[in-house]
Amino acid sequence: MVSQIQPPTQPEVIYPDSDGQPVANNTIQFGWIVEIKQNLDWLFADDPNVFVAGDLFWYPVEGRNKIVNAPDVMVVLGRPKGDRLCYQQWKEEGIAPQVVFEILSPSNTQTAMDKKLLFCDRYGVEEYYIYDPDRNNLSGWLRNEDGLDVIPQMEDWVSPRLKIRFVLSPETLQLYRPDGERFLTYTEISRNAEQERQRAELAEQARRDAIPRLLQMSLSIEQIAQALALSVEEVRRRSPS
Repeated sequence: MVSQIQPPTQPEVIYPDSDGQPVANNTIQFGWIVEIKQNLDWLFADDPNVFVAGDLFWYPVEGRNKIVNAPDVMVVLGRPKGDRLCYQQWKEEGIAPQVVFEILSPSNTQTAMDKKLLFCDRYGVEEYYIYDPDRNNLSGWLRNEDGLDVIPQMEDWVSPRLKIRFVLSPETLQLYRPDGERFLTYTEISRNAEQERQRAELAEQARRDAIPRLLQMSLSIEQIAQALALSVEEVRRRSPS
């Protein structure tokens, strides 16, 4: 009897989700990464099939864990929102990030940035943007039939995919949503969130205060519930005993 020799088991390929390096090298770079990522999250909040990530490892080739990049911000249209330890492209219907943003810091070398551009060119990125906040310099590349090509004029450039507009003043870069509203800074995001919380609390307090006055006007519990957009049970619970 001849026994068949089983082929050796292939070792499992591990795709690390961290290299132990910080997300950003300084507060300026971190602020820009957060601003772009958060504003893009808001821009596409109602579209379940737009995935936005910051500093997430992207593996474009199955079985090749040395081929990896971690864009400061990347946008993938056509893939669902949700948490991921890393972006394994073969598990995402083969869809590469269409738009990538990089924010320069003093530690970024020209060689490292050239490698990032080559990576994005090789693996299918359609729009690639680099902003240097120290020099207030903005560069962009757009894919054509031959690969990523330099965008010659970035002033008032509108992203074909995202429809956001880039405005470079002598002081800084400003990004604008398709509706004309500008991207908010990290500080403004925090301040607006606090103001929204306070407005919600004031609105809730106003509704609670209105119940006794409406009862004094001889309105029924049901009428008050309808007027204040509350359930009958909520009105009864909040009514003075």
